[in-house]
Amino acid sequence: MNTAASARRHDLDWLRVLAMLAIFSFHCARFFNDEGWHVKNNQIEFGFSVYVAVLNQWIMPLFFVLSAMSVFYSLQKRSGGEFLKERFHRLVVPLIFGIFFILSPLQVYIERVTQSQFTGSFWKFYPEYFKGFYGFGGNFAWMGLHLWYLMMLFLFSLVALPLFQRIKEKGYRTIWVRMFGLANSMGTIVVPIILIFVIEVIVNLNPGGIGRRDFGGWSPFTYLLFFVMGYVLMQDDSFAAIIEKVRYLTLGVGLVCVVLGFIVVTSGYPGRGLLFTAIRAIMSWSWILWILGFGSRYLKFNNRFLSYANPAVLPFYILHQTVIVGIGFFLANLAMNPYLKYLLLAVSSLAVIMFVYELFVRRISFLRYLFGMKA
Repeated sequence: MNTAASARRHDLDWLRVLAMLAIFSFHCARFFNDEGWHVKNNQIEFGFSVYVAVLNQWIMPLFFVLSAMSVFYSLQKRSGGEFLKERFHRLVVPLIFGIFFILSPLQVYIERVTQSQFTGSFWKFYPEYFKGFYGFGGNFAWMGLHLWYLMMLFLFSLVALPLFQRIKEKGYRTIWVRMFGLANSMGTIVVPIILIFVIEVIVNLNPGGIGRRDFGGWSPFTYLLFFVMGYVLMQDDSFAAIIEKVRYLTLGVGLVCVVLGFIVVTSGYPGRGLLFTAIRAIMSWSWILWILGFGSRYLKFNNRFLSYANPAVLPFYILHQTVIVGIGFFLANLAMNPYLKYLLLAVSSLAVIMFVYELFVRRISFLRYLFGMKA
């Protein structure tokens, strides 16, 4: 049994960058889809509703899998205490900054203005921001809005650390690797799907409590499972080989599940809830596996773009939704084809984010710290 090497895997760096671009495109599309958001375009477009629905099935689970893979490397060179200290500086500091200063308050302000719940300037609204909790009738975004991912990732790191430290021990690692490698490639595909399905069935029994899906369309308990599974996949080199080998199979299964999912959701079948849960479990893990597989096959290289983009992923994530919502506020009532407006929103938001990152965040030590970078 070969334990995953400590050498840096550039394919995972590439996938983090590409996943960040995917979540950026996802949030640009939220401006046009048929669900509520902080600010909405004056014309809803069905194509964006489909796009958002498809990405919802795998994009945040992929983020947690990739995050756990990064945790594997972090724990190779840090003690548990050093790891939690690094997690605090990288995740909690940006979260607190985003909750209290500009990033979250501005989004809540725009939401209240566009929904005719407030009139006046942002600075007039700012004292009102601290009245009541967002999601419970108030304004204070205790989870940081899109920064909930940082909050959840820190909590998962805290909760899962004892398990991850035990898995590092040879005997425990062997148990987990054998469970996920049962029947070779089929175990890597089937065992996680079964676990996802079981957790989803359990949390669905209490949709107003442990089954709430306010955070990216999945329950926190299911995200925790994806996080743990991502860490397990790093315990043996054979997993990467298996995932690369089945990349076309999982791609095909994932695409078929997208079609089946839409058929089931729009049908009148009485048991469609349980059936869709099963399809969703298969679909989410299949998409994750084929993305990891193609990354492992074609993205094992470094270049100047990746060297620049990889450190920018976290600051980009922290900035992106606030910029999208802010620009969307000014574009909402503009008479324009939705697809052209999407292009305008995406290009202008990307330009603003990179301008702020390059001229301020990347170059100012204090801001680097606030955005989770090494000062």
